[in-house]
Amino acid sequence: MRIGLDMMGGDYAPGEAVKGVKLFFDTVTSDAHLVLIGDETALKPLLEEAQLDTSRYTVVHSSQVIGMNEHPTKALKEKQQSSIAIGFYLLQHKKIDAFISAGNTGAMMVGTFYSIKSIEGVQRPTIATMVPREAGGYGLLLDVGLNADCKPENLVQFGILGSLYAKHILGTENPKVGLLNIGEEEGKGNLLAQATYPLLKDEPRINFAGNVEGRDVFTDKADVIVCEGFTGNVVLKMAESFHEVAVKRGIKDDYIDRFDFEYYGGTPVLGVSEPVIIGHGISGQRAFMNMIVVAQKMLESKLLDKIKESFIAK
Repeated sequence: MRIGLDMMGGDYAPGEAVKGVKLFFDTVTSDAHLVLIGDETALKPLLEEAQLDTSRYTVVHSSQVIGMNEHPTKALKEKQQSSIAIGFYLLQHKKIDAFISAGNTGAMMVGTFYSIKSIEGVQRPTIATMVPREAGGYGLLLDVGLNADCKPENLVQFGILGSLYAKHILGTENPKVGLLNIGEEEGKGNLLAQATYPLLKDEPRINFAGNVEGRDVFTDKADVIVCEGFTGNVVLKMAESFHEVAVKRGIKDDYIDRFDFEYYGGTPVLGVSEPVIIGHGISGQRAFMNMIVVAQKMLESKLLDKIKESFIAK
């Protein structure tokens, strides 16, 4: 497998990206070949210093970088030699099997939707986040910002996509799917939640566990929690802020430490036909390593084939 990595994306690139590659090579057993996309002049001394096995990676030169504050569509159009544009070109033309970047999120989303097709039957691709559970392990919350407004059918598909990811990447057999709501009883919530509940209940491809409330998010009541992206993003940012406050106050706790985004790396775009993983702009070496690990798991498990089969079967 060939995994493409944008070496210029993120506030601490390319230094932390190179460190992440080294950490991956040193700690993960893998036959993955990494395609490092970035400015050769900037990368060469860092790669030499890291003393990486040159047989395990290839450098593809990019002469431009899309800044974090640039307009996504305009930047992709005008910067065809940027690391993000080249990454999507390679992915589109089957030169790499997955693409990872911690660069401009908007440019990554535009590149995904214009370069990579959605899987047939998927109405709206989604992004998810890992949710650390107090009893151990991780759940999944989606959508967390890509789709601020949704129809009931979209949330049902998020449940299917999340279930497949939880089963094949997180190793959760028959994952329970919950609908984020303001009460446990059927009939609670706004119009979207009320219309979604019976659809989830009747969907044979998921194991529906009913409504879950905010207090249930970090428990094992549901393995996959679905909501529209507006609510999901609020929950995500609130959880991240708890970790930030704990760090600032010098609080050390094993559970709170697991809210650090570097533990899980980046966010896969679920519902598109090729693996695309988007990282946080402040990603460090551990986040880069974990994004590579996620890409490897997606490829090894043939997750996208399973998603395609699930939607074709319907």
